Amino acid sequence: MSKPGKPDPAKLVISLFMNSREIFDKVAPLLESEFGAISMVSPWFDFDYTDYYYREMGAPLFRRVAVFKELIEQADLARIKLVTNGIEKHWEADGRRAINIDPGYLLLSRFILATGKDYSHRIYIGNGIYGDLTLMYKKGGFHSLDWTYPDYASADMQAFLQKVRDEYSMELKQVKSRLS
Repeated sequence: MSKPGKPDPAKLVISLFMNSREIFDKVAPLLESEFGAISMVSPWFDFDYTDYYYREMGAPLFRRVAVFKELIEQADLARIKLVTNGIEKHWEADGRRAINIDPGYLLLSRFILATGKDYSHRIYIGNGIYGDLTLMYKKGGFHSLDWTYPDYASADMQAFLQKVRDEYSMELKQVKSRLS
């Protein structure tokens, strides 16, 4: 029989893509007021893997990833997604978003994104939100899956997430040593 246990805390990772790089400097403080200090920010990535968002958001689009200092409980991801949806709504004009905010968390073994869209590989986590297993970590690196969005499958994104994983690994060891 398996025995329920407390899951490891996770590293909060919030990806943002937008039609103007200046928006990031305005939204980052809002995210920090909700989730604490940002510990790491990715370089800018072009968001040109799909034109799906162009009609709503315009083009070109740019992505940046913010990583938060404080570890979170995995069960908090649905609540976090609802908060980020509210921030997106704040930046909406005429029903069109200027920014898309995708929160997720990173563990040593995987990277999960939150979404409001159900699909076969997504697990319901509460409040109308699903957890999307986006990347798995094995044999020394992240591995994309059949459904992984192309931008998360990219070498640049995975290299950045490897840095996040390295930071998280050290933090997790410190947390576990304090608890033992």
